[in-house]
Parts: sequence; C-alpha cells; structure tokens
Amino acid sequence: MKAINWKEVDEFPSFSKCDSVSNKEQNKNCFFEYLTQLIQERLSFDTIGVLYPQLDTIDVKVTVLPNSTLKFEPQLNDTLSYDKPKIDSIIHARLVGFPKVNPAIKRGIPVKTQFILPVILKVE
Repeated sequence: MKAINWKEVDEFPSFSKCDSVSNKEQNKNCFFEYLTQLIQERLSFDTIGVLYPQLDTIDVKVTVLPNSTLKFEPQLNDTLSYDKPKIDSIIHARLVGFPKVNPAIKRGIPVKTQFILPVILKVE
C-alpha cells in the first residue's frame, strides 16, 4: 500500500472528444483545454464582466466525481469586495449541461479529482 502514489491517478478525467488521444499527457491537455473552452464560452456572455469589470480571471475549483458529474466552485480573492453569492449563482446557473465526462481512474476504479482552473473572462 505504501508503494502506491495516492496523489496521482492512472488516467485523468476525459471527455469523449479526447478519447482518440492515446498519450496520457496529451489526453490530460485535451481535457483541460476543452473544459476551459466550454467554461469560458458559457461565462463570456454573462454579466460577471459587466458587474465586475476589474475581474479579468476567476479561479474555479472543478470537482469530477466518480459518477461522471462535475461540480464548480469559484475561488474568489477575499481581499477584494465581490458579491460572492451573486457570482456563485451566476456560475452555477451557467455551468450546467456539460458533455459527459469520464472520471479519473486509479487502479481500475473511478475516483474523485479536484483542481483549480483559471478562467479568463472576456467582455466583447
């Protein structure tokens, strides 16, 4: 049991779009790039950038659960004055209906993974 590295997974979470990639590192990059793109598209048409023009990037804690569901939690800097409940509600309302995600695998078992993803907000 001590020989197992419990801080790393054997397979990273992935979308079916990335299944054709066989290299572990490329599959990981495909997953993060696609997820970032989806989140940015959904938040770029929103009022966060208008309500908080000084906010150009939001760190979002992403949790991929073993049952293939995604959870999102904004990580806001406490030194800045933002309406956290309002930003939370906007993010939770916009970040729904994602394509099916395959959870990370450790020793053949689906496991929960968490990571912080910086999301750049764009106002056009």
